[in-house]
Amino acid sequence: MSKIDFTGRVAIVTGAGAGLGKDYAVELAKRGAKVVVNDLGGSRDGSGSGSASAADLVVNEIKAAGGEAVANYDNVASTQGGENIVNTAINTYGKVDILINNAGILRDKSFGKMTEQEWDAVIAVHLKGTFNVTRPAFVNMRENKYGRIILTSSGSGMFGNFGQGNYAAAKAGMAGMVNVLKLEGAKYNIKANLLMPSAGTRLTEDVMPPEMFKKLDVKYITPGVLYLASEQCQESGIYLNAFAGYFSRSQVLSGPGVLFPDMPSPEQVAEKWNDIMSLENPRFYNDVNEIMFAALTPQK
Repeated sequence: MSKIDFTGRVAIVTGAGAGLGKDYAVELAKRGAKVVVNDLGGSRDGSGSGSASAADLVVNEIKAAGGEAVANYDNVASTQGGENIVNTAINTYGKVDILINNAGILRDKSFGKMTEQEWDAVIAVHLKGTFNVTRPAFVNMRENKYGRIILTSSGSGMFGNFGQGNYAAAKAGMAGMVNVLKLEGAKYNIKANLLMPSAGTRLTEDVMPPEMFKKLDVKYITPGVLYLASEQCQESGIYLNAFAGYFSRSQVLSGPGVLFPDMPSPEQVAEKWNDIMSLENPRFYNDVNEIMFAALTPQK
């Protein structure tokens, strides 16, 4: 097994001032990557004016261990902030090879009580923030014909979690985004994958029992992330579950379905409902055209 080495690679990690992002940044640097450590330095709900200290502490730790890193304090929620983060990498190190979208906030509230502000704030950081940083990074990767992009989603988006309508919607949106990135990046050797971690961080420290918090150490996630960020990783569009040393793949699959020969009535749909709902012999489709072609092509 060849050792995963990032010598000569330039990585951006957003939200890298603590928790998962910090561990990614430190471990990437240990393996030779030059790292842009981005962190606004705000609170976990996104409030406050921010602080440079979080990113600076991580940069100092990396440098003390002999690595290379530079701090960035921009907010991913703004288009200019995303461009500044990527420009920090390009202006300092000449390019972007790896992007780990990790920045996030929480504003949990049951759906009926959620305000527009609570919805918009979470969507702005998680979903729009991922776009804001990924778009300029993707353009640079495309020019260099190499890139590894990781979007941090969540089981909340794939499977649901009470009180997280805003967060789940943002995270599910990332799943759609990565499906497009895998297609548009394919001919440029840009691999884009979706990480769905569960870890004990400041976002979760008061919402899970202490024994569970301890078991879900952030360091259990990093090995999977470093593989996805490596040249060895040739998969794209993968949804990777990761927690407590457990890794698995989730994916959207479609059942065989029913093709009606003519325009069906609602009663005919109801009659065939069990067949329509069947997931027997499910299939993965690479894009929307593939499922439509498969469904409408007569079976031999």
